[in-house]
Amino acid sequence: MLTLLQVKNKSVPKLEGLLAPVRAAAERLIERCYARDIPIVITQGLRTIAEQDKLYAQGRTSAGSIVTNAKGGYSYHNFGVAIDFALLSADGKQVYWDTKRDGNANKVADWAEVVDEAKRLGFAWGGDWTSFKDYPHFEMTFGLTTAQLRAGIRPTAAQIAAAMAIITKEDSYTMKAEDANDLIKRYLQPAWAACKQKGDTAGMQEAHRLANELRKASGQKEQ
Repeated sequence: MLTLLQVKNKSVPKLEGLLAPVRAAAERLIERCYARDIPIVITQGLRTIAEQDKLYAQGRTSAGSIVTNAKGGYSYHNFGVAIDFALLSADGKQVYWDTKRDGNANKVADWAEVVDEAKRLGFAWGGDWTSFKDYPHFEMTFGLTTAQLRAGIRPTAAQIAAAMAIITKEDSYTMKAEDANDLIKRYLQPAWAACKQKGDTAGMQEAHRLANELRKASGQKEQ
């Protein structure tokens, strides 16, 4: 059996670029599932517009089966608020999308247990959609539509704090300064630096905005 750290490391590349609370929830999901003897891997996180358009073309203008109805800019993956997952074998060498698999032999499908944990963390599940069900998909939209996200609207400090309340399982959660600063240091500062290296001014501005949202949610001054 892989260690928790080994399991978490397999998902690190797909966690880059996720909105801070979404990444925190994804990491907590991996931990909680591991505690249930269900190793999982995040197979998709942030997806660029170009990547989304290429995926949309599959089964339409390019080879393969149709896997999405969303063009670029119309998927929550394009805004860092959605993830996809798969089950891992105990040794981490195989990946499964078998929704009936019972790897921990507790007579409950592993997939259902992962969904249960994800919902407890505040994720909505693509398997609950009325059409074009997406069973590996979880999203945390903060009540925003993709149209609003395309228009530049982003979660407020109150929404971020509410998401963190669910993730930490504290009904009366008030974000502490040290928690906010930890999120900024772990996720937003590296994201800002990566955007600066690429010359992505919009990305730098978004990382800075989110950092200030976290500061406001924890009673700190904006920078």
